[in-house]
Amino acid sequence: MSAVADLQVSFDAEGFMTDPNEWNEDIAVELAKEEGIDELTDRHWAVINFVRAEYDRTGASPSLRTITKQSGVPTKEVYALFPKGPAKKVARIAGLGKPKGCI
Repeated sequence: MSAVADLQVSFDAEGFMTDPNEWNEDIAVELAKEEGIDELTDRHWAVINFVRAEYDRTGASPSLRTITKQSGVPTKEVYALFPKGPAKKVARIAGLGKPKGCI
């Protein structure tokens, strides 16, 4: 358990939340800062909300390909919003586990 946004949250060894139900937007803001993203814009939230909805639908964090093909945010923009490993970063910020296929 770690304190994030004044809440006790459980993380796995790689820093991903273990219970997506503990997540809230304040936690997302703090995790984004840890990932070097100082401010979450509407475009960040579009991707985060898509990823959480996809998780609710499928039970798994979506791949980068799914994000870029179905979220309405193009690949280049996803990389600009979440540099250096966007699928992992957005999953972590969204309070989900690491996407399958990510190293």
